[in-house]
Amino acid sequence: MGKNIAEKIFEAHLRDRPFPGTQVLDIDRVFCHEITTPVAICDLVARGKDRVFDPTKIKAVIDHVTPSKDSKTALQAKILRDWARRHDIVDFFDVGRNGVCHALFPEKGYIRPGFTVIMGDSHTCTHGAFGAFAAGVGTTDLEVGILKGVCAFRDPKTIKVYLDGILPPRVYAKDVILFVLGKLGVNGATDRAIEFTGPVIDAMSMESRMTVSNMAIEAGGTSGICPPDRITAEYLWPFVHNDYADIDAAVADFQKWHSDPDAEYEREYRFDVSALAPQVTYGYKPDCVKPVSEMAGTPVDQVYIGTCTNGRLEDLRIAAAILKGKRIADRVRGIVSPATPKIFQEALAEGIIGIFMNAGFCVTNPTCGACLGMSNGVLAEGEVCASTSNRNFNGRMGKGGMVHLVSPATAAATAVAGVITDPRTI
Repeated sequence: MGKNIAEKIFEAHLRDRPFPGTQVLDIDRVFCHEITTPVAICDLVARGKDRVFDPTKIKAVIDHVTPSKDSKTALQAKILRDWARRHDIVDFFDVGRNGVCHALFPEKGYIRPGFTVIMGDSHTCTHGAFGAFAAGVGTTDLEVGILKGVCAFRDPKTIKVYLDGILPPRVYAKDVILFVLGKLGVNGATDRAIEFTGPVIDAMSMESRMTVSNMAIEAGGTSGICPPDRITAEYLWPFVHNDYADIDAAVADFQKWHSDPDAEYEREYRFDVSALAPQVTYGYKPDCVKPVSEMAGTPVDQVYIGTCTNGRLEDLRIAAAILKGKRIADRVRGIVSPATPKIFQEALAEGIIGIFMNAGFCVTNPTCGACLGMSNGVLAEGEVCASTSNRNFNGRMGKGGMVHLVSPATAAATAVAGVITDPRTI
């Protein structure tokens, strides 16, 4: 019987089977940030286990509130900073070098096909775009990962989502994953890996694949996995070129992390997205989705472009193409946060930052702050935001605020009009 990608990765990393249905895996990367990791650090210290299994396999960043906004967040940053120095964790990204973790770590080349990755952050599933098994974990599992380099998981079960067709103009990866969430539901993939495949995925850039994988957790998925291919190899080539004779050899090697033709899945879905329209969420769940045209005219107070879902250069280019030569509506606050310093610099060099500023946007440093209502764009009660982020939970961006999840194109069109707007009409 053939195996799917998740099963192959589990088999290659199996350390132990402590009891039926559970596997302990060796972990290739443990990622850390200043919101969830300090709790694990303090507990390890209290238990007399202030150690790390391998400082070269641990990557850490201050990204959720940066720079710190108050004494509490400053303390969280200090705990992570002191810990990284104490254990010679070279790949620690402090203020000025930091970026949104799920954009920064792939950009640095820390992910490979076939890797196992954990982090105390639910959107760690983003890294599955590289053909890896990447999962968000709780404090206890994070502690064990830091200390021992292992993590326990249930035997993998995978849902296959096959995406067929060719995306229409001004319909993007964000629209695709919102549509899929509307079909699967927020509990549709609980404790499952989602394998995204098909011609639509094959045609996507790594940035777009990361957008799709990023929101697997919104259906309850443990990891969102895309088969690694030439596009993966081209993205990673600056970091893997010494390991292969040429890029063709890398592509061939990556194929070992493809699912077998006779692999079995718990469930399979097939969607043709050739006629897909731009999508938007309503209500307070990511699966409350409808075409943007059905929400057109809904007033917004703020438009936010950024986050680990849509803060990459590709996303900024898409939004800037709509904003160029235009001004955002007087009633709207526009905020854009490039996801990493490199993305910021590239956007600046291309004139994208200037387009945003000339349109009336506030451009901030890389940060997760607004996405979870902690800084740099928190909503007041009763305010509405069209956001390129990944969650529209009640109070997510501020108590009493409403968040509508959209693509960068829809966000830009909405900023110009002052109401939710189909980008195809601009």
